[in-house]
Amino acid sequence: MTDRTTSPDELRSLLAAVHEALAIPHPATIGDGEVYDRVLAARVMHARIALESVLVRADDPGYSADYLRARLAEHPPAGYRAFGEPRTETGR
Repeated sequence: MTDRTTSPDELRSLLAAVHEALAIPHPATIGDGEVYDRVLAARVMHARIALESVLVRADDPGYSADYLRARLAEHPPAGYRAFGEPRTETGR
């Protein structure tokens, strides 16, 4: 552990990344729920890793926020129809 001081901006960045991980659109139908659940579970896992790295290992919150955003890019909230999205021609 270092004597480095964490800035409020670094903490805010980490909290914003965690919010981004968790605040994905709800599925439009029960059928969309399976994909939604997989995407959300992956994003929750990475958010937990980022938080643990700061809270348990005292890692840099700015680095953890960057790590989390990179992982979120690998798991976009896609592959399901979100609540409020219009149906496509195929009915989804």
